Amino acid sequence: MVFCTALAAPAFAGGGGGLPWEAPLQQVQQSITGPVAGFIALAAVAIAGGMLIFGGELNDFARRLMYVVLVAGILLGATQIVGLFGASGASIGDVAGEAPRASAGGSING
Repeated sequence: MVFCTALAAPAFAGGGGGLPWEAPLQQVQQSITGPVAGFIALAAVAIAGGMLIFGGELNDFARRLMYVVLVAGILLGATQIVGLFGASGASIGDVAGEAPRASAGGSING
């Protein structure tokens, strides 16, 4: 039992260090939520929608490709669309100020 605990000690010592793929994923996240991505999404939706509406006779492959571009544009622009309604996504912690805390007596101080 002591031997197993001695072997597991280095595993418990791991701090909260960053993983090697966190920085590239954060860059990708910033790239697809920035203003350039919004303009690309708007252009993709406009072009794909125009092709589907005014494209005339598109073969099956071209029609499916336009649907893929349309959905990709909507997904890229989803953060801007949600932002229009005033939502900002999930947030952890208190941004606006100190949260009310319960005291020992059970009342909430505001």
